[in-house]
Amino acid sequence: MARALWSGNISFGLLNIPVDLMPGERRTDLRFHLLDARNKARVRYERINSETGEEVPWNHIVKAFEYRKGSYVVLEPEDLKAASPQSKETVEIESFIDLTAVDARYFERPYYLVPAKKAEKGYVLLRETLRELDKAGLARVVIRTREYLALVQPREQALMLLLLRYPQELVPESDYAFPDRPLSAYRLQPREREMARELVESMSAKWTPRDYHDEFRAKLSKVIERRLHRKNARIEAPREQPVEEPGRVVDFMAVLKRSLEQKAHGAAKARPHRTSGRSRKSG
Repeated sequence: MARALWSGNISFGLLNIPVDLMPGERRTDLRFHLLDARNKARVRYERINSETGEEVPWNHIVKAFEYRKGSYVVLEPEDLKAASPQSKETVEIESFIDLTAVDARYFERPYYLVPAKKAEKGYVLLRETLRELDKAGLARVVIRTREYLALVQPREQALMLLLLRYPQELVPESDYAFPDRPLSAYRLQPREREMARELVESMSAKWTPRDYHDEFRAKLSKVIERRLHRKNARIEAPREQPVEEPGRVVDFMAVLKRSLEQKAHGAAKARPHRTSGRSRKSG
């Protein structure tokens, strides 16, 4: 079972309903890794300095905003902290709106609001009130480090939290060219429109989500399964070294001995004359 992103409250008026914020979607994409075709080793992505060509450790990386092409302003941690919303595990309902008032293009991601123990009464009260009035709660919520606009709405026995996009995140229609002349300019014949309606009506159906599946994923899974049964298609992970058993003192001593030998070898390189002299004497 998925873990809660946080445990907090649905808040409206003076009411607080304890809930857990749970994911409402799961990713089913088949993930691929990049390998070097020559030896089938994993290809790593590195943080490379564009001027020196050297890899940059994480503790040397800072965040910057490109205010002009090739020009940046570096932001300090306190700058980012000052801009970040106050982290509070609360779905703060600011108002209630009609359930159908929000255009579908604003919806971004679903979550479930699961009631905490002994919070069922307040949860059911809000759920049924919203259902009876065909309303949804317009709320603000902080998830990780970002504040979102969201809707709280009933879905069967659950209350769902649907994150919304801000208007600034949507591309306005005016950015593109759409047919906007009078219909007469496109010479649509009455018979053409009638036939189009008949076709749409004949193809109309009830929306049943369970009837639809990711066919590409299903086909790709079969391709992977067939490939696994082909000769020389698998690249097995290297076998892990056996864990030393507590009772095998000899193996443990061997590891210690090798470690001491490596250390002594390093010391010998640092004092070549004294070490070589001792070796001749002992021989």
